Amino acid sequence: MNASALVRDGRIEAERAARGSVTRGAARAGLAARGVIYLLVGALALQIAFGDGEKRQADRQGALAEIADRPFGSVLLWALGVGLVGMALWRLSEVVFGSVGPDGRKPRKRLLALARCVFYCFVAYSVLAFAAGTGDGGGSSDKQSRDVTARVLELPAGRWIVGAVGAGIVAGGIWIGGRALLRTYRENLRLGQMSPRTRRLVDVTGVAGGAARGLVFAAAGAFAVRAALDYEPDKAKGLDDTLRSFAETSAGPGLLACVAAGLVLFGMFSFAMARWRKV
Repeated sequence: MNASALVRDGRIEAERAARGSVTRGAARAGLAARGVIYLLVGALALQIAFGDGEKRQADRQGALAEIADRPFGSVLLWALGVGLVGMALWRLSEVVFGSVGPDGRKPRKRLLALARCVFYCFVAYSVLAFAAGTGDGGGSSDKQSRDVTARVLELPAGRWIVGAVGAGIVAGGIWIGGRALLRTYRENLRLGQMSPRTRRLVDVTGVAGGAARGLVFAAAGAFAVRAALDYEPDKAKGLDDTLRSFAETSAGPGLLACVAAGLVLFGMFSFAMARWRKV
């Protein structure tokens, strides 16, 4: 057997392993972990909307603090961190071997998987550090946003960089919301294994949850653009401040409650993805 045949066979075996039960388990654990975080963030935002969450943070750090305060909280935090490591590994396998679907091997899909892999590596690290008592869960999203924005604004062309990133986040939010409204997530679900009632419930959580998530992303991006235009880093907002800003609109706390409920639904949708997503 020549070298090229050995390389080809090795690649086939590696790809088979990457699409095997271990990777499927890692993907499902990661999607479930994402669901837990969004459920808690949405629940915290609902408390804020109803005037009972002034001292709480509706972001990842706040969600981790809520888990830590519960019985067996440390165990749950470690399980959450391991699940997110699984998510990162799954996305890494998509970078190397491509994702499911006819266009799963295209460069655009691989690049998107790489971005997701890097993001979930950071999130998993912050959660595991929090569980080990050596980190703060990534810190307050609001403080992080202000600090990073301030540092970037000091760079040459810093305003352009912040503005471009903010515009990109706005576009990402619109893309997320648009895909949810068009129900493109159905392409990745094993619909044949669902009953008609289950499909309807998944559509409710997928559409409403995805739209709310996209709206939050778009709003956070808009604040970054505003910070760049006004050259004021304090106008950049993290997840917590972005959510609270919905209550400051003419619609009042009712809008925040709707967005928060949408994030809870997205958490439920993540659980559905963990059960029925094609991997």
